[in-house]
Amino acid sequence: MGNQFIGYVGTYTKQDSEGVYKFVLDTKKSMITSVTPAAKLDNPTYLTVSNDNQYFYAVSKDGENGGVTSFTIDNQTGELTKLNSQSSAGSPPCHVSIKSDNSNVVTANYHTKKVESYLTNSDGSLQPTTDVAEHDGSGPHERQEKPHMHFAGFTPDEKFVIAIDLGSDNIITYKAEAGKLTRVQTFETKPGSGPRHIAFHPNASIAYVMTELSSEVIVLSYNEADGSFTEKQTIKAIPSDFEDTNDGSAIHISKDGKFVYVANRGHNSIAVFAVDEANGELTLIEWVSTEGNWPRDFVLDPTEKFLVASNQKSGTLTLFQRDEQTGRLTALQTDVAAPEAVCVKFLNY
Repeated sequence: MGNQFIGYVGTYTKQDSEGVYKFVLDTKKSMITSVTPAAKLDNPTYLTVSNDNQYFYAVSKDGENGGVTSFTIDNQTGELTKLNSQSSAGSPPCHVSIKSDNSNVVTANYHTKKVESYLTNSDGSLQPTTDVAEHDGSGPHERQEKPHMHFAGFTPDEKFVIAIDLGSDNIITYKAEAGKLTRVQTFETKPGSGPRHIAFHPNASIAYVMTELSSEVIVLSYNEADGSFTEKQTIKAIPSDFEDTNDGSAIHISKDGKFVYVANRGHNSIAVFAVDEANGELTLIEWVSTEGNWPRDFVLDPTEKFLVASNQKSGTLTLFQRDEQTGRLTALQTDVAAPEAVCVKFLNY
């Protein structure tokens, strides 16, 4: 591909979106082009691409059912070809991840309180649900009336699946074997914080959790042997004088482990943090406006010289240049139309 990288946008389809969109990032011209429909699907709000770029999975709605849909990927064009869907009664999940060997897909469901595990067939299609973990609990915030599972993904060594429950302030570790989920650890965050997403440091012994309700980043020590977490630091992700509603959203870390980025919906910003190489703790560098409304997600491009943010309520993508030495972001393109944009992912290069 040279200077051109294919990316995808997952969306809500409540207004004028048709489903999954594809785009091209031209790193030579420093611009996003060719935002076009890639797959017609209802509410494919979260996406994942297999490490080998063979398969693509999107959460999806199918009438009164919700589940996940599998596709094959044409590596040259990025075109998606549907394989199959697996779904059950209730709302669709809000998060999906795949194991690096493509054998196991896991989803988290905000509405049904469930984490579901699917084994895959050799062609990448999904088998019926292998295991379901249903959660209970609540928290003090008005949005914590019941569990709200917001993330399910594999640890760096893939021995465990981490599930994050915004509704009961829990980070749950499951042993993951042959698609079966066995609960082995529970880490309780501060009541009312509403943890949402997690990103592991490349050294695998530190993890960073973005909270949605308290707009904080929790720095955790991670024990690879037993899947347990210990808190090291909590740092605010929005200015102390910002008093409007803010919902923390996505969190990602640079491949060199030097910078953590988080998105703020309401403050409409990306917060940039420097990582202390000695202990993994964070120091705020800057807040940068996403020049759009409600940044639900963002992604670093394969070169990590750029960052693409998705602004759900303004239906736009924002392209930033990223300084690899300082971590700082500079907005380059702020008006790329992408209807009801939620999640952004690139093919792996």
